Amino acid sequence: MKKYVYADRFFLPSGTVGPGYLDISDGVFGEIATEIDNDFGEVIDYSGKWIAPGLVDTHIHGYMNHDVMDNDPEGLKVMSEGLLSCGVTSFLPTTLTSSREQLTAVAKTIGEVHQEVTGAKIQGIYFEGPFFTEEYKGAQNPGYFSDPDLDVFNEWQEVSGHLIKKIALAPERDGAAEFVKRVTDDGVVVALGHSNATLAEARDVVESGASVFVHAFNGMRGLNHREPGMVGAAMSLKHVFSELICDGHHVHPTAAGILMEAVGHDHVALITDCMMAGGMPDGDYMLGEFPVKVAGGTARMAEGNLAGSILKLKEAIKHVVDWGLATPEEAVMMATYVPAVSCKIDDQCGQIAKGRAADFIVLEPDMNLLATYLDGNCRFEVDTYSAD
Repeated sequence: MKKYVYADRFFLPSGTVGPGYLDISDGVFGEIATEIDNDFGEVIDYSGKWIAPGLVDTHIHGYMNHDVMDNDPEGLKVMSEGLLSCGVTSFLPTTLTSSREQLTAVAKTIGEVHQEVTGAKIQGIYFEGPFFTEEYKGAQNPGYFSDPDLDVFNEWQEVSGHLIKKIALAPERDGAAEFVKRVTDDGVVVALGHSNATLAEARDVVESGASVFVHAFNGMRGLNHREPGMVGAAMSLKHVFSELICDGHHVHPTAAGILMEAVGHDHVALITDCMMAGGMPDGDYMLGEFPVKVAGGTARMAEGNLAGSILKLKEAIKHVVDWGLATPEEAVMMATYVPAVSCKIDDQCGQIAKGRAADFIVLEPDMNLLATYLDGNCRFEVDTYSAD
């Protein structure tokens, strides 16, 4: 028997449609119709609610007391399940700068178990580093920084089963432009961050193929009227995307709005940069090799610097709407379609389209999450709500 989801509004890449009925058969999306024959299918009634694609977090280090760098298959599975409560149905487990050997081990583990997770789907791996520079190291260990090395990267890619979708580096590292050209020719996305690069240095590697700026404003040379730096590059260069952490701590809402106005909502990917304390109470945690204290909505290292976040992606889409920076349609796009496109995984996730896996979320008109569906099955639902 067919299954239909009725809702007031459905979010598509081209805009919204509805009210209507979304056909879900065998775990995949079908057509959206304004009327159906109720005798030929079950109707899940979300009257007054909105249906959006499952959220796509393309920069996340941990959740529920587990870190990707733990190199623990069970931890990845816990993350995968826990992210459903955040509205996330697809993600890229994200590494930190570490030794060559540890990164090799982590890449191998993710490659071996990525299809075994039963919650949010692992759509690839994001290597954040280790080809950074020290001026804006953030929570990355500079002891492991180096110039880009294609042989080393190929080793990681090989053991992962070619699962690495994105790697971040600093444009000013020796050999960066050539490395970018080689890996982007192989279909890997290169992001730029943790960098003191000038506008010219950033432009050079963008012209070589780099296309994403890592958590814009954070971990990069700021905008100056005499040297636009990395922030100026993110705002002015064409055909690039910017990751953005909208937790209200990493980036002031006004600055976030300036970026969105400069590049367009269709070139901003909302991310969390969440660390292992996400979904956990305040207290002491680790981010890679560094102790972190979580309190007051932030995760900070001993010297007070921000160290990742505890943001949930469902909160980010609500924030940008509540702050008046985006419409609901733009907010959803920035957390689904744009991150998927920016990492070249939009053939797997990020939109409601016929024939795609029926991974979607149910939202209240105030942007609060009600439910998360994976392959057409309800996998998370807030305690106070149940669909008819």
